[in-house]
Amino acid sequence: MKITNFNKGIISSSFGSFWWGVLGTYYFQYIAFVGTFEVVVHRCIWTTLILLITTTIFKKWLSFKKVFLNKKKLLILFVTSILIFGNWSVWIYAVATNKIIDASFGYFIFPIISVFFGYLFFKEKLNKKRIISISLIVISTLYLLFNFDTLPWVGFAVAFLWSLYTLLRKKINVDTDIGLFIESLFIFPIALIIFYLIFQNNLNDFSLSNPSLMALLFLAGPMTVIPLFLYIKGVQLSGLGPSGMIFFITPTGQFLLGFFYYNESFSTHKLISFILIWIAVFIYLKDLYENN
Repeated sequence: MKITNFNKGIISSSFGSFWWGVLGTYYFQYIAFVGTFEVVVHRCIWTTLILLITTTIFKKWLSFKKVFLNKKKLLILFVTSILIFGNWSVWIYAVATNKIIDASFGYFIFPIISVFFGYLFFKEKLNKKRIISISLIVISTLYLLFNFDTLPWVGFAVAFLWSLYTLLRKKINVDTDIGLFIESLFIFPIALIIFYLIFQNNLNDFSLSNPSLMALLFLAGPMTVIPLFLYIKGVQLSGLGPSGMIFFITPTGQFLLGFFYYNESFSTHKLISFILIWIAVFIYLKDLYENN
């Protein structure tokens, strides 16, 4: 039986989303003992080197040069490099401090915030179902604000940083891997400086005397790049709508891991808020399905 490109895309997006939500969460939680700063630094350094290799293998240096010589695109990529650095830092902090459920909150609401940003900045039309979805997210957020002790700030930070990131990336329309490579190059010097300071103060876990840990930390690069490639390939083959629906595997996996495997606390206030979000997500997915 021949597998169509659409089905290949669905499989690729699904595996990419599963990787982000389950394998990625487990991996970054597993190395959390190293410390948030050092993990973020290794993620930046090894992602840059992996993308350097892939850009060479796939012969994309011409594409790189075109983007690099475009001042407007380069400026926006500088801003998005700060946003993605912030997103990575908050996410790794959330994993290291047993706030995986709170982070999943952010990835649940991210697509719906993106829809709202599309309306604000690209004049994309909002139908009735999408207005209801956005309204439910607002109600959920206000509910949490009135119960401030349970406010999942890491979720809000992840959602808004990632939404702003995708908004700006959409504005310049650059290949995902080339864009991420240039963003990584902006972050790379900062990562090296932080890495040097960590070493100078003897706060490092990464050491030549511990090759197994070195190899484990090097995986931060592939663990970032591989799911990205899988998901983007899925978008190319099956379309943005179906891949957007599949993306919800990521926060679902994070939520299930946080609740059932890592035994994170889940208050009644958060449960009520999540129920509102899940209803919003269901309405949003139904709308995507009907319009794709």
